[in-house]
Amino acid sequence: MTFVTVAAVALMGLTSAALAREPLESDVLATSAGALRLTFVGHGSLIFQFGGKTIYVDPCSLYGNYTNQPPADAIFVTHEHGDHLDPATIRLLHTPQTVLVVAPGCPAQVPDGIVMSNGETRTVLGFQVEAVPAYNLIHRGPNGQLFHPRGRGNGYIFTFGDRRVYVAGDTENTLEMKALTGIDVAFLPMNLPYTMTPEMVADAAKAFRPKILYLYHYGESTPQDLIDLMKGEKDIEIRIRKLR
Repeated sequence: MTFVTVAAVALMGLTSAALAREPLESDVLATSAGALRLTFVGHGSLIFQFGGKTIYVDPCSLYGNYTNQPPADAIFVTHEHGDHLDPATIRLLHTPQTVLVVAPGCPAQVPDGIVMSNGETRTVLGFQVEAVPAYNLIHRGPNGQLFHPRGRGNGYIFTFGDRRVYVAGDTENTLEMKALTGIDVAFLPMNLPYTMTPEMVADAAKAFRPKILYLYHYGESTPQDLIDLMKGEKDIEIRIRKLR
């Protein structure tokens, strides 16, 4: 594989605080095809283990030590920003058999990745993956440009047995998100000013109603604000893990 080096996320730049985030916290969910282990690395970085396969989403060594993690059967990247796309960590986890799937904004940094366009569905390692558009509606940088323009980033819906798991990526409460159906587990970001406010997360969750909602990539935002907004939504279980 060929990668462009990004110094800001190179392994040599890791802090002792980032390396200390072990052991990693995990949840295990039953599916019709066996157990699904969800491991929470930090920020937007997740590991799914299912059917003997290890799938990484946005592996980034700024948020955990990947040295002792198993090699990747598949790696999915939601967008090109350095806290989600870390070429050094991808190199560390990658083998000749690894399937690398990236969003449309990523090929400059990982030119050998398989690009999934917004709205595309693929079968990867025998399970279905759908790419959901991930973009800002409101939040903009000092230059007036949206932090995440439409068409560059993906969220992903993974189907593991009878469970549909949605990892939203960096996005706001878009119409595409709110139109989702049959989502068992959702990871939604709440990292201002780049992604959603608590009100946006609550609006989206109440629209597509995941059975389990993990708040992830939540920066300095307060999870309790979301919990307060979701009071009375008894069929949506909110889980807060170490994903700041």
